[in-house]
Amino acid sequence: MSAATGECSQCKLYADYVSKVNAANGGLTGDYFERVNDVPDLFRGEGGLLGGHATVTIGAYTSKDSPSAKPVTSMVRKYKREFTLSPQQGSWVMSAMRLVPQ
Repeated sequence: MSAATGECSQCKLYADYVSKVNAANGGLTGDYFERVNDVPDLFRGEGGLLGGHATVTIGAYTSKDSPSAKPVTSMVRKYKREFTLSPQQGSWVMSAMRLVPQ
């Protein structure tokens, strides 16, 4: 999430969680990948922003906040990832996002 604007608070929360709980440190096991099923809608908004949403599926996985923490199991779920992108130096950068359970 290094390609996110400073005002994207959800981006920061997501990046902080991933830096704490990830597969490299044993915090995640299983099918934790987010798969994009469809991107049905993109639109250009005010100020050159681009918005839309993607339908995604996240597989079943287990997470732990620390090596000694009790594991938490998450089942397969479908979500809608809503996002806003802003243009910065020739690239699109995440400026807002939200994961909505379906």
